[in-house]
Amino acid sequence: MSSHQAKASTLQEYRPHRVPVHIAIIMDGNGRWAKQRGLPRIAGHREGINSVREIVRACGDLGVKVLTLYTFSAENWRRPRREVSALMRLLLMTINREVADLNRNNVRLMVIGRMEDLPERPRRGMLQAIDQLKSNTGLCLNLALSYGGRQEILDAVNKICGEKKTNVTEEQFSKYLYTAPIPDPELLIRTSGELRLSNFLLWQLAYTEIYVTDVLWPDFRKPGLLQAIAAYESRERRFGRVSEQLSEP
Repeated sequence: MSSHQAKASTLQEYRPHRVPVHIAIIMDGNGRWAKQRGLPRIAGHREGINSVREIVRACGDLGVKVLTLYTFSAENWRRPRREVSALMRLLLMTINREVADLNRNNVRLMVIGRMEDLPERPRRGMLQAIDQLKSNTGLCLNLALSYGGRQEILDAVNKICGEKKTNVTEEQFSKYLYTAPIPDPELLIRTSGELRLSNFLLWQLAYTEIYVTDVLWPDFRKPGLLQAIAAYESRERRFGRVSEQLSEP
């Protein structure tokens, strides 16, 4: 067995002792994956769906409560019209194909972002899937669609202004965010090696542990997830305190 195979085998057998309640992922690198293989960009997005499927199952098996995937950003509408149309078709096809498997695995579906921006058919398909899976009690799969962190904060501010509220606390403000029903992420994973947040969950990531890997999203599977969780387990989450304070009774 090669050293690479041995490492993969070890990771597959690894069972974390401290599993993040909420994992968020910036799924980056689909286009580069396709370009490296002389394929159209959409081929990278199609292969990326296989990574989504495996990561969703792995998170469910590990006991992760919420998995948020940066699926389509507000800025992605600026991409070439042909690519955007292909992505919307792929989104509809994927949710129609995967909803039965998600249901068997007790996965609940949630969407954050301005879903009203989506074309009618993908929007309707997403709403139907959300309704079909709403009674499930396992992993909450949270898709960020037409999502922007600054937009989310502005939408929250506008709601608060509309209600003429003043002296709003952080806790109260959080209730106006798209993510209000779920806890903030404990672990953010970004694939493809880029070192930026890309307008993703800007409020919610204030104290999130960040893990960046050079692996492109279509190649990111369960061993990569376990490696990210192992890195998370090794860190001390202080939230502004010093180590000595954490051990105080």
